[in-house]
Formats: sequence, C-alpha cells, structure tokens
Amino acid sequence: MSTQLEFFASCPLGINDLLAKELESFGATDLKESAAGVSFKGTLETAYRACLWSRVASRVHLHLATFPVITEDDLYKGVKAVAWEDHLFPDRTFAIQTSGKTTTVTHTHYASLKAKDAVVDRFRELTGERPSVQVRQPDARIHIHLARDKGTVSLDLSGESLNKRGYRLDMGEAPLKENLAAAILLRAGWPAIAAEDGPFVDPMCGSGTLLVEAALMAGDVAPGIFRTVWGFTGWKKHESGMWTNLQVEARYRMKEGGGRFPVMVGYDAERSAIRKALANLDRAGFAGKVHVERRSVDSLVPPPAARGREGLVAVNPPYGERLGEVQELKGLYGTLGRELRARFPGWRAVVFTGNPELGKEMGIRAVKTNNLYNGDLKCRLLHFDIQPDRFVEPGRGPVPGHDAKGEALMFANRLRKNIRTVGKWAEREGITCYRLYDADIPEFNVAVDMYEGEVHLQEYEAPDGIDPDRAAARLAAARDAVGDVLGVSPDRVHLKVRRRQRGVSQYGKMGQEGKFIQVREGGLSFQVNLTDYIDTGLFLDHRITRAMIQKMASGVDFLNLFCYTGSATVYAAAGGAAATTSVDLSSTYLDWARHNMKLNGFTGSGHRFVRGDVLKWIAQEKGRYGLIFLDPPSYSRSKGMEGDFDIQRDHGILVRQAARLLSAGGILIFSTNRRKFDLDTDTLKELDVEEITDRTIPRDFKKRRQLIHRCFEIRTQNTERGTQKKG
Repeated sequence: MSTQLEFFASCPLGINDLLAKELESFGATDLKESAAGVSFKGTLETAYRACLWSRVASRVHLHLATFPVITEDDLYKGVKAVAWEDHLFPDRTFAIQTSGKTTTVTHTHYASLKAKDAVVDRFRELTGERPSVQVRQPDARIHIHLARDKGTVSLDLSGESLNKRGYRLDMGEAPLKENLAAAILLRAGWPAIAAEDGPFVDPMCGSGTLLVEAALMAGDVAPGIFRTVWGFTGWKKHESGMWTNLQVEARYRMKEGGGRFPVMVGYDAERSAIRKALANLDRAGFAGKVHVERRSVDSLVPPPAARGREGLVAVNPPYGERLGEVQELKGLYGTLGRELRARFPGWRAVVFTGNPELGKEMGIRAVKTNNLYNGDLKCRLLHFDIQPDRFVEPGRGPVPGHDAKGEALMFANRLRKNIRTVGKWAEREGITCYRLYDADIPEFNVAVDMYEGEVHLQEYEAPDGIDPDRAAARLAAARDAVGDVLGVSPDRVHLKVRRRQRGVSQYGKMGQEGKFIQVREGGLSFQVNLTDYIDTGLFLDHRITRAMIQKMASGVDFLNLFCYTGSATVYAAAGGAAATTSVDLSSTYLDWARHNMKLNGFTGSGHRFVRGDVLKWIAQEKGRYGLIFLDPPSYSRSKGMEGDFDIQRDHGILVRQAARLLSAGGILIFSTNRRKFDLDTDTLKELDVEEITDRTIPRDFKKRRQLIHRCFEIRTQNTERGTQKKG
C-alpha cells in the first residue's frame, strides 16, 4: 500500500521533538508537532515501522475522519458515516476509547457509548451482523478525540501502549516507563557514545529499564520485536506480508548489531532489584551481555572491562517523599557526586530527578537540563560533564536556569500580561473578585486573587528538598512584584502558605486578626476574611455555579450541604427560592452564612441553619428539596464527626443519600475540588448523572495546570431534563 495516509503518534510530554526525528527517519512527511505528539503523513509501511521501531512513541493512530460535534447527535452521525465495514470484521471484537471534550459532549464514557452504538447500528443496517464490544484485548481499537467542537476518529494501530515492549514483567517500586527511559538516553546522546564503543553504567539500576533500553539502542534492536499483539492485526486492511518483511529485517539487524556490543554494567544495593534486572535482561535477549551486580553507590566504580575508556553514567535516583526522606536523599546525591568526581573523570552523566534541587548536593555544575514528565510529574534531566572545572562545593552548586533577578522580572511580566487579559475581561464583566495568576510560571508557585483592591497571595507549599532560602527569596520577590505591578500598598497584600494537610477540617484557621471586608459578586454582598483562614469565605471558582443555582432556584426549596459561609444559599435566595436550608458542622461558618444572608436582606423562618454532621443529618432527614448543592471537603476529620470523610472513598453513598432528598423533578449539583477525582459510576448507576464541569469553570480558572473543580448535575432517572417542578 503506497497510498499516503494521515497518522498521529502520541508520546509523553516534552519529547515530541525526539519522536518527530524518529518518524522522519521512517519516511514520514508533513510532520506537525504538538504537546501530545506528532501528526504526519506516510505509507502504511511508515506506520508499521513506527510501531516496530519507535523508542519514544506511546501509540500510532490511523486517521479515519474528522467532523463537527456541536450536539450529541453530531457525534453519533459522524462516527456512523465512517465506512466501518471496510475496517472491521463483523465476527470480531472492538473497543472504543474517547479523550477530550467539546462544548456539549463532556463525558468521555458517554461519548464512547454513543460511538459504539453508531458502529454497531451501521453494521446491522448494512449486513444484519455486528461486531462485539470487548474492552480487554479487542481485535481492533477505535480512538475518538474531541476538541474545539470537532471529533476525530482514528484506528489505534498499536493495540497496547508501545512502551510495553514485552520484556519487563518484574518491576521495581517506582518503575520508569520504557519510552521515557529511551528518551532520557536519547537526550544524553547514548547512541553516539555506544557507536564509539563507549561504556555505560547505571549505579541504581532497579529493575533494569535504563539498562535494557540502552542495550536495545546499542544492539540496533527494534523495541517492538518482542511484542506479539498489535492493534492492526485485527484490521481488515492489514498487510501481513509487509509486516512479516519488516520483522525479518528487524531480526537481521538485531543479529548484526549483537556483534558490536559495548561494555554495560548495572549496580544496585538491593538483591531483589538485581534479580528483577537479570530476569528482564534475559527476556530481552541480553543475558551475558550486560553485567549486573549488587553494589551500593558509595562503592561505585567504572567497569574494569572498560579499560579506561570514557562513557555515560545514567541514573534515576529516588527524589520524592514516597521513596525516601529528603535528608537521606541529600546524602545519597552527595555520595553519588563524590564517587563520580573521584572515579569517573572525563565521563558524561545524566541524572533524572523530580527534585532538581537535590542535584546541587552532587558538587558538579550541570551543563544543561531538559524538562521531562514522569506521568503528570514534571521532572528534570540534569546533564553533567565530569571535569574538574565543573566541580563546586556540594550543596552550593547551582543548577542552570536559576537567576533570581531574571525570575522576578519574569513573574512581574506575567502579572502585567494577565492584567491585560484576565484583568480587562473582569473589568468588562463587572467582576471584582477573580484569580489573576495561578502558578503560571513553575518558579513562582503562587496564586494571586483580587478582592476589590485587596490582594490574596497564596504560596503553594514547596516540596521537601527545595532550598528554604531560595523559596523564601522567591516568595519575597513575588510579594514585592505584586505590590509594584498592581500598585497596592503592602498592608493590602495578604500572604498565606497553603500547606498540604490531612487529618484536619477543610477550612483550617491560620490567624486571629479578625479582619473582614465586604465584597460584591453578581449584585450580592459577601463577607470575606483574607487573613485568618486557608480559604477566604468565597470560592471564586464557583462563581458560575452560584449563578446557575440562582437561575434554578425560583420557587423551590433549596438545600446547601457543607454550606461553608452560605454563598450558594445567598444566590438561591436571590433567585426566589421558596425556602433554604444550610447544613454545616461548624458553628463559626453557620454564623458567617447567617451574616451573609442578612447582608442581602434574607432573614426569617424560611431560611434554616442546621449545625450537624452532614452524613448523619441527610440519613435522618425526611424533607424533600427541589434543588440541592453538595460541595463536600476533599477530606475532613473534625471533632464533631464519627470517623473521617474522604471524598473519593465516600462520595458514592453521600451522593445517593443526598439524591434521596430530591423532590419530583429536583436537581442535585455535586462538586468537588479533589485532584484526579474518579466518579463512582457503579454506585451511582441508578441516577442520571451529567458532568457539567466545562460549563462551570470561569475564564480566570481555565487553561490552568489542572481543573480547579469537577461538577455534576444529577437527577433521579425518572426525571426528564428541563421539567423541574416548582414548589
């Protein structure tokens, strides 16, 4: 098949340039890089080569169709229009995965179900037969990506992710994905070093992923040579002869490459790691070619067989709370640096770490760094030339890129840019309380919120291992820049450090100043405190959600669970709610809620304030409500509670109990700020759940590193949308 086809190859963040170079070497043309990967054109052979030979790709997709998705029905029609009878066998299985979202289609599971119906319905109408859906190991995988009100349908030629080479069955405690390990080695220039017969050492080899990937490169071994299952084998247009020829070529190259193998050694202090590394090397065909032995970092030496030649040291040491305490890690990095300085002069070294500050302990000035991502975690690849002129005092060696004045100027410039965009938008919309900055620049991990001329400056607590002096200097620079750029006096900049907490209430108290100010939002008044609490009393990211509640509340009884300071209750009352009930365990916040209601003229017996454990209260409540707002803490362990509350663990039963209180036609709005929240669809299968997150994120919180919240509209399944009863 010489026809030029359209493809997309995905890869981990930060390595799309490496993927583009690979694809070009396979014959790809019209390459276009994006954060998620590279789109390209080529023949089917080009795509097969990418599947077999790419060391950094995650998947390879064959583009089938792109169509507008303005409504849910557009998705169904667009998928059904694809000539699936040309691609799938009716007597085999398929699976569909959806990513992304459009304005109207926001639930990926729902989108996959609609797409599945479209494929099945087309087969039934054309042939009277239909392929079956099988989630695990289907014969064919279909991928749908939704973005900018368009849907793109493709066939996943990979099957399982390409990082799963097939050699790694035994993994260590924190395994490095194979394609990320390959990217580290490519960034380090290992192929050129190996071609010159330079040796390779991994001082903390773990299960041997870096070792195996380095050996695959040195031996010219295709990373996909060990795999037996592919996504294209269940595709009607699969060219089995072409694929067989490529495999034969790969085996020939592997045989030829095995004759020129450099010295490669892996060390680890743990016996279990050595066993796993040996097993993985054996499965990859490198038993006897790569030496592995038990040896701690403090006795690190070059391999004797290298005979004085200079090569590459590559290491992925522990760098986070889960794998070791920071003080111990400082000693580990210090020992690694000491041994490299003493025993590896002239070598190159790369250290892959999620805590680049620990690199300063090595006493070697890095020549450059690369940003890479281990999953969602931003990491740094530190490059070292082990030369005496690069040696510095351990603990003081700067990592390239640290320029205090330059960083402060960069932060100030970003603030000015945000004033021209977010600030002007807020001014046009009449919004006086909004988020101006949210860790837009990694070096300044702070949030800047505006409250009618007052500034709420929050520093997200720096990870352990970050130099406290450097963090303090940055925070001081941020505070000064905020005052200078915004023209705000120091007494109106309120600074907090938002620490990671567990085992406490959602809204911890931090001070005793008792300084409250009154602000306006949506034509309503609220009391906020910018000094004494972790949160101010008004969640800015729920601005749109509160406005939705106001529109939905007319004539219904409104229930606010975990009501906090009652801002949602104020909006419901302003929208004409027949009655309101606000429930919270904290008497302080209930008093605050009463005050906010009174500020807006909402008093009297029609507005109830209930102090109690929400979980116990809803289990006993007999009333019915036309509108319920449920915004629980991510975690709570207050004195008045029996046990603790964890939103991920407990939300299923909580939402079900809350939905039990809905009147006919009632609506439950459920929201959570939990990172990586996963809705319990099994527990909630008897409810009609629609995710409305995208419609509830205000502009000043969009395009951030992650969603500030998730939001769902929930009804009982006998409730038709748009028929909410009044009263």
